[in-house]
Amino acid sequence: MEGFLLNATLYLLCIVLAVPLASRLGLGSVLGYLLIGLMLGPVLGLVGAEMVTLRHVSEIGVVMMLFLIGLELDPRALWAMRNKLVGMGGLQVLITVALVTAAAIAFGQTWQSALAMGMIFSLSSTAIVLQTLTEKKLMNTPGGRSAFSVLLMQDIAVIPMLAIMPFLASPEIRAAGTEGGHGAMHLIGSLPAWGVTLVTLGAVAGTVLAGHYLVRPLYRYVQAARLRELNTAMALVIVAGIASLMLMVGLSPALGTFLAGVVLANSEFRHELESSIEPFKGLLLGLFFITVGAGMDFSVFWDAPILLPVYVTGLVMIKVAVLYGLAMAFRLDRQSRWLFTLGLAQAGEFGFVLVGFASTQRIMPPDIVTMSSLVIALSMLITPALFILHDVIAKVLQGRGGARPAADTIDETHPVIIAGIDRFGLTVNRMIALTGGKTTAIDDDLRAVRRVRKLGFKAYYGDATRPALLASAGIDTAEVLVVCIGDAKAATTLVRYARRIRPDLFIIARARDREHVFELYRAGADETVREVYDSALRCGRQVLERSGLSAYEAENAERTLVTFDRTALRDLAKVWRPGVPLEDNADYIELSRRLQADLEHAFAETLLHEAPPPRSQTEATSPADILAEADGNPERQTGRTQT
Repeated sequence: MEGFLLNATLYLLCIVLAVPLASRLGLGSVLGYLLIGLMLGPVLGLVGAEMVTLRHVSEIGVVMMLFLIGLELDPRALWAMRNKLVGMGGLQVLITVALVTAAAIAFGQTWQSALAMGMIFSLSSTAIVLQTLTEKKLMNTPGGRSAFSVLLMQDIAVIPMLAIMPFLASPEIRAAGTEGGHGAMHLIGSLPAWGVTLVTLGAVAGTVLAGHYLVRPLYRYVQAARLRELNTAMALVIVAGIASLMLMVGLSPALGTFLAGVVLANSEFRHELESSIEPFKGLLLGLFFITVGAGMDFSVFWDAPILLPVYVTGLVMIKVAVLYGLAMAFRLDRQSRWLFTLGLAQAGEFGFVLVGFASTQRIMPPDIVTMSSLVIALSMLITPALFILHDVIAKVLQGRGGARPAADTIDETHPVIIAGIDRFGLTVNRMIALTGGKTTAIDDDLRAVRRVRKLGFKAYYGDATRPALLASAGIDTAEVLVVCIGDAKAATTLVRYARRIRPDLFIIARARDREHVFELYRAGADETVREVYDSALRCGRQVLERSGLSAYEAENAERTLVTFDRTALRDLAKVWRPGVPLEDNADYIELSRRLQADLEHAFAETLLHEAPPPRSQTEATSPADILAEADGNPERQTGRTQT
């Protein structure tokens, strides 16, 4: 017990001292954890046999991370990402497997061992890349989203890889490898290749079915007790139970929990699961990286001081070539290409899982297993350096004027499209998001897009007036288009084009002034909102309250002006003539004066009589209606129109 507490104190002390320092130096927390492991293990030799046990415990952090990733993946979002998942992600896995397999055969490996190595090294580090992208606030960039799609496809590809590997070992070798085995792995090892594959697929199917039909009612039962600690216990039961099931059948526990997370992504208790597991995941994931650093066997390096760097460099170069080629094929801009390429150029933690599985199946010789594990660890260790290299390249591109990327590829569509995401558009977007709505926000100001992304909102860079970009944003299926562009001419152009291709689309547009309102109505806008109109109304209402009117009277006066002005603008738009100053338009001046007189009369009557009950927000009233209600004369009411 004392030894355990002493080790725990040592690890935690190193974490709280080294990780903040690494983050401040711009190295990221992952490199901090890896350096702690190197210092405690190969350098100082402060760790011993307990590191093996600690490694198994720390893998729970990877399991929890994959579970949380699965919770964030709405199946509908997966379907929306299918082009990048199957295209970019699938091609990356297949091409990398082929190239690494060919290289391994060239170095004298059997085709079975070479193919296993190809599958192992085709994967990248989900843990390191996602955590680094999040810390550097690059997740919502085109390169970050593309990297996430490839990582997700790699995680999914682990399923067929685990199913294929048993066929790479001969029955005699697998039988020899199970001698002395015990437990579930002995049972799996004694099965023929097709039996192992069936058990693998059956365990995956069982996890999916259990997550849908068993976990949901059980969680509702636990929540009925209204005790927070029970919710945490239930979350841990889900993770630990599925991980145990996967281990019993010889599969990766991280894979099983990932599938369970995807199944539970649409459940009503998703957020409760996330908040319960997140603290455990953070610490255990950091411990996992410490064990990776501490577990490096540098004796292999001294035995092969030239070959090992060659293997690591060769792997990185192969992946760089494949990833950069795919980035060009899928038309990522230059800066995004380098983020995508350098971010995924390492091997991943799933590689350790596949190496262990290949070892139990005796597909790879023991020395190749050891060498492969060290190559994975070293490639993961240099990942922060690759991100630093990306930062340098980004600065160079920025100095050459190459930092301004091409328009983003919009990978998902929503019912509401917001064109313009500055302060005006951001407020609209926040209000929709707070009510659970989904938007596709676009802006041609790169700084505004980056600022919004840092605030946690998803936005795309591009010119919304371009028909191709608007089509990719889903203009053909959208329900509402909100035009928040500050450029009045561009806003009018966008409204006119959207109305032409979608006569049924509801369009709300930001207007600079009254003349711009008229232009937008002529272009086809259903509703307009003047930039400073609402703030001016609030200011006038506060002045009325300070001038002696009650809050009720001031609110009634504000509502009367808003309702009157909304319809008056439509009447004035009919007599407005483009290019003619308002003061030179006789028809406009005459109608404006008449409407102003009606408005003054309506105000006077409104303040004298009890105000009518508030109307629905979807109803508008003509000036004649307001006068009729103020007079109490129903014959003057002309009816309401929907706006």
